Amino acid sequence: MADKQGALIVGAGDGLSASLARLFAREGYAIALAARRIGKLDRLCQETGAQAQACDAADPDQVAALFAWLDGSLGVPAVVVYNPSFRTRGPLVELDAGDVAKALAITAFGGFLVGQQAARRMIEAGGGAILFTGASASVKGYAGSAPFAMGKFALRGLAQSMARELQPKNIHVAHFVIDGAIGNPGVRAPAGHADSLLDPDAIARSYLDIVRQHRSAWTWEVELRPWVERF
Repeated sequence: MADKQGALIVGAGDGLSASLARLFAREGYAIALAARRIGKLDRLCQETGAQAQACDAADPDQVAALFAWLDGSLGVPAVVVYNPSFRTRGPLVELDAGDVAKALAITAFGGFLVGQQAARRMIEAGGGAILFTGASASVKGYAGSAPFAMGKFALRGLAQSMARELQPKNIHVAHFVIDGAIGNPGVRAPAGHADSLLDPDAIARSYLDIVRQHRSAWTWEVELRPWVERF
């Protein structure tokens, strides 16, 4: 794998991350996938030629081990995508503190851990791209969904700080506000609203477009929503 540019996707599954893996593989990238449970990735690995590694993104030791594994297989990835999140919903006064801590750890702290390991290597290599998947909750906190907003707001702040610090080092950091529901496997649009879901393949193409931006005109954030979605 080391003879190709590599792309690492953390939080891999059968939705947006699968679309990203397929697209980057078609574009000639060597693919590495990370998830807590990698058995679900067998078919995607066969399809894309990817290698998979088990990793809890909120565990510093496991994230360090993931990148040590990359050092010996993929090498320094040209692109790292952080895609995990964890949701717990309910009235504020009824939320379980442990679940809230888990939401923050997976959604935001894990982004820091992965971003830090990627940045260390990309600084030495002279460049790269680190991409974070956000949501409507990155900029709008909804009733009954405080933990998700807390985590996504934190991830957005991390991405903005990293962009300002790392852009002068030729590392492109970008955050994607996915403002709407994604048409992942098993998700159906409501009757009469066929255009209300974001196409994961179309989202993936936007990620690739950002990776390919000329550094004279980089963006640190992109909002994506269906054309029928309300702002």
